[in-house]
Amino acid sequence: MNYRVTVLTPTLVGSGEALSPIDYMVWRDQVNVLDQARIFKLLARGPRLDNYLVQIRRADRLDFSSWGGFAQNFAGRRIAFEHPSAVSHWNRMPADHLFIPEFATNTGGPYLPASALKGALRTALLASRWQAKHLEGLAARFDEGTLRRTAAEELERQSLGNPGHDLMRALSLGDSAPVARDRFQVYLWRTAKLDNRGGRIAWGWKGVGRNTVEPNRISDASARFAEMAMPGAAFTGRWDELARVRSNVNARLLAAAANAYSAVTLTLHEKFAAACGLNGVVASVRKLKEEIQAAGPSSCVLNLGWGGGFFGKTGWPHPEDVNYRKLLGALPPYSRTIASGLPFPKSRRVLFLNDQPAALAGWVRLDVA
Repeated sequence: MNYRVTVLTPTLVGSGEALSPIDYMVWRDQVNVLDQARIFKLLARGPRLDNYLVQIRRADRLDFSSWGGFAQNFAGRRIAFEHPSAVSHWNRMPADHLFIPEFATNTGGPYLPASALKGALRTALLASRWQAKHLEGLAARFDEGTLRRTAAEELERQSLGNPGHDLMRALSLGDSAPVARDRFQVYLWRTAKLDNRGGRIAWGWKGVGRNTVEPNRISDASARFAEMAMPGAAFTGRWDELARVRSNVNARLLAAAANAYSAVTLTLHEKFAAACGLNGVVASVRKLKEEIQAAGPSSCVLNLGWGGGFFGKTGWPHPEDVNYRKLLGALPPYSRTIASGLPFPKSRRVLFLNDQPAALAGWVRLDVA
């Protein structure tokens, strides 16, 4: 069998690499990634190499007036911005915000790693097997002081099996075939967050101070960029269910688990976006929920890669659960947020389309046939 992953909202499954602001130039509403090897070879023939090396060493971005010709003639690839307004934002942003995470790429081009897809399916399967009583048990052990640091891992093994007998071993996925580079763009995003201001819950953009006159204003100090696959882009690869592995895991079971998990998380995202007045995001989330309702028996809606946030790494998508909040409050990364009494998680990465907050990243439709 084969799988097909169709991008519903801009998606980034990263390689861990990022373009620094001296690796590219912005010209004609696009990011022109410089072929530095060709540039060095050319400049080595004349006196300009030293000047170029000095600017690279000192500058936070390359001076277009001096080196813009390289953007025109020595670009290894060109990635269009999603909207022309991104250029003006880019010009005003601090240099440390101009690093652009890249999509996973091999020698054939951008591709979807099978590990990203299988990881999302595993999380959904785990969520389908956990119940409130499991969290009650962990919370009771926490109160008694007998909860071990590996308790969550033990619970995962009880639900899915030990590594040698893990239920997901029945599923063998291959990396997708490479996708054409014209299916990718550079998108602007910001982080929306909730805050406690004078005893009331308010929202704003991360990077904009509490004492700002207009805390909810859209500031370039809060902006970032990322290279993402465009909606409509499709990744195809091999899907095999191994008969030699004793497991009931198959496409239909995983699709049902994934749709149930996505429905819960999207409802939470919708509540967050509505509370922040992000109407474009609310509309986008509702379309994703419609995709779930229309999904066939071997189709599902998933959240992949960058942008998934907390829900991309938890098997219990119920942050309002009292026992869950108690356990999260004992973890340093989450203790302050839990202690504040704010809804959890209190932030979302929001993508801007046409220079307006419009969607959450990484939502795709998986079809197995």
